[in-house]
Amino acid sequence: MNGTARFRGMSGAFGAVGGDLSAISINPAGSLFFNNNFASVTVSSFNNSNNANYFGTKSKENFSTLDLNQVGAVLVFSDASGKSDWNKISVALNYDNTNNFDNRMFIAGRNPSNSISQYFVDQANFIANTPFNDYQYEMGYDTYIINPSEDDPNVFVSNVSPGGNYYQDYFSTSNGYNGKLTANVATSYKDKLFLGINLNAHFTDYVTTSRLYEYNSNPENPNTQPTVREIVFDNQLSTYGSGFSFNLGAIYKINESLRIGAAYESPTWYRLNDELVQDLYTYGNVNVPSGDENRSYASPIFVFPTYKLRTPSKITASATYIFNKKGLISIDLAEKDYSNTEFKNTNQNDFRDLNSQMSLNLKKAFELRIGGEYKIKQWSLRGGYRFEESPYETGDIIGDLTGYSAGVGYNFGESKLDLSYANSHRNYNQNLISSGMTDTARIRNVQNNVTLTYSINF
Repeated sequence: MNGTARFRGMSGAFGAVGGDLSAISINPAGSLFFNNNFASVTVSSFNNSNNANYFGTKSKENFSTLDLNQVGAVLVFSDASGKSDWNKISVALNYDNTNNFDNRMFIAGRNPSNSISQYFVDQANFIANTPFNDYQYEMGYDTYIINPSEDDPNVFVSNVSPGGNYYQDYFSTSNGYNGKLTANVATSYKDKLFLGINLNAHFTDYVTTSRLYEYNSNPENPNTQPTVREIVFDNQLSTYGSGFSFNLGAIYKINESLRIGAAYESPTWYRLNDELVQDLYTYGNVNVPSGDENRSYASPIFVFPTYKLRTPSKITASATYIFNKKGLISIDLAEKDYSNTEFKNTNQNDFRDLNSQMSLNLKKAFELRIGGEYKIKQWSLRGGYRFEESPYETGDIIGDLTGYSAGVGYNFGESKLDLSYANSHRNYNQNLISSGMTDTARIRNVQNNVTLTYSINF
């Protein structure tokens, strides 16, 4: 969760609060709670800490980055003549960096039974004869990782000697973002009912680079079969594209102290592109022709066909209580059914298995956000709590997320300065490779984010 410092300081519990440019991403009717034309700009420091446990070996990696993650403005038009019950209109334009993907991870340990060579065995024996699987076969065969079986030349086997105790380590870095540009319009009826709509343009640019290493000192394979001692497998995957979504929202003011809100966020319809580059190396090969003790295979850029992704929709119910114009407490409860996630392209069969797996393994998940704010003269003190349920039927894959936040703000009159700190953590399983070897590392991800926002009335 990103956004302005006030938004983050209250853990995003803004569905019935409004009056913040990031809050309109929760409920677009919230732009009507600005009293004046208003603009804000936000910078955030993002810190990711990943603690890994792989077969009892623990490792830790930290990564920090600083980003400009929000900028926007709202114009407010009020009709004080009393001639119309629709007495207020707001128009806003806001950019939010909705996801920051900058991260780094290191995993190391001794696998007692499974070699990463099983990935290339799996790809070579895969029944779907796609160009990508052919390429994996060529890489594995050319570097002596796999060979046809002596019993059946149509079945491939590993040239990594059996016996287990394979030392493996995995290092990955990722960079990128999901950005959202929002055009917002909202209007109020008798200063009691507030209605709003957002039209959102989405942008994504994501690059992840990984290096997987394996070493074994097991006895050589018999019958002069090649034996591979060390494997290095490099991957760089780039994903980029754009999308569209919309939001609808309403806030009803029961009295001056109590408001309730309801909001709908449509699916995001993305068009995405993937590009993959792979390098494979083997070292210390035994029982191979002279000069082949070390082998390498570098791939060109493998460009996948453009595909479509539809994310699930989201509904949010909210309530806010304001006491003596000094403070407030707000609660948001959101629901999103992740099993409705769907991939598509021109060949519907390409994603049939994946969509079926998501339908079976993903579920409806709830998110609870609670936030509070209290004003002391020009100062504002804030705090928040967030709980996000795992989207998986099996919580071991990705666990629940728990987050806490705190913030402070100072009002100079025509301008404001806000600062927040947010912490969140969740556990999940991390595969070292996508198939053939099902062993996972257990990761505890902790995020610590500091956000600073400057805003001005104009």
